[in-house]
Amino acid sequence: MAETGAGAANEPNALTENRPAARPAGVPSSETEALQAVPRATAGAIAAGIAVVIVLGALARYFETHVPRWSVDTPFQRVAKSIEFPVYAIALGLIGNVVLAELALRDRLSAGFRTEFFIKTGVVLLGASINLKILVTAAGPSILQALLLITAVFGFTWWLGGRLGLDDKLRALLSSAVSICGVSAAIAAAGAVQARREQIAYAASLVIVFALPSIFLLPWLAGVLGLPDAVAGAWIGGNIDTTAAVAASGAIAGEKALQIATIVKTTQNALIGVVAIALTAYFTLRVERAPGAARPSARQFWERFPKFVLGFLAASIIGTLYLRSADKKSGAAHIAIVNDLRTWFLIFAFVSIGLEFSLRGLREAGWRPVVVFASAALVNLAVGLGLSVLLFHDFTV
Repeated sequence: MAETGAGAANEPNALTENRPAARPAGVPSSETEALQAVPRATAGAIAAGIAVVIVLGALARYFETHVPRWSVDTPFQRVAKSIEFPVYAIALGLIGNVVLAELALRDRLSAGFRTEFFIKTGVVLLGASINLKILVTAAGPSILQALLLITAVFGFTWWLGGRLGLDDKLRALLSSAVSICGVSAAIAAAGAVQARREQIAYAASLVIVFALPSIFLLPWLAGVLGLPDAVAGAWIGGNIDTTAAVAASGAIAGEKALQIATIVKTTQNALIGVVAIALTAYFTLRVERAPGAARPSARQFWERFPKFVLGFLAASIIGTLYLRSADKKSGAAHIAIVNDLRTWFLIFAFVSIGLEFSLRGLREAGWRPVVVFASAALVNLAVGLGLSVLLFHDFTV
């Protein structure tokens, strides 16, 4: 995460100050602003940074595969089987962060930690595994839950962020992250509102900090509350903010819960594009439009729209059409290849998040964004539980 130059925690700073960020004339996209430091880095430093990400990512995949084997017939067997790649990737990224900082190499190699690129590519590939027809015809409760939950949680987060004086761009990132699907949604929102790099990294860090304990907490709470499998799965899928963490938590809750959790989460993922379009329109026409200024042109609107969202939608359509035309076995095998590639990019993204994480940056941002995110997470838990019970209490897997 980029370091901020803030003072006391309660004072405005680069993350929370409610003012437009300076941007060179003619630059329409947040990506240009986010990567301003890259030209100053040498090609060797960028290559070395990418190599660090790849090596740590390969280690994360290795641990994910082999730790369950090593723990067979030990007290850690069940826990080891339930830990998914985000945990290993983030942990290795954080370790690499500390080591590189001690060697005074972290800042020099940071241009190679391409979190945005890895996440965006992973999101596009995610679209291939989302069959829109199946979701629409067989997952009606999931669609209704996603719409109601996203609306309620996004609205609450946006309102509370405004009451506590957060910058509108950070409000958009936090609201999208906590209500839809974590880092992926935050990245989509960042492209729509032209958020700054430190805001993206900060939102991603909060997502990870809250998602990791949820992997184990929600299945335990579902057991304590005696929730049926379908209700537990819907609650897990609607509340944990990353797809991989949902899969890990659902696996702990059981196979039937995992199936429902996956459907609910992919339904929410499918709404990333809708939220990105809405945010693009709101910030273009309301937030950043000067009084008396002409209405932005269609070209300006297009320039700031996050193009990778279209890739996500296109991949979903292509995947749906392909599965309809191919035989079931071949189609499943090919989609599995795409999903494996997606997993690699998400591993690299989580490693990069760990490498970019800055505890100092969290401290300097102050208490307000943390309070907003934590409060929204609690609202998400309560509303999500109520909707899950209401919509899935008679649902059979």
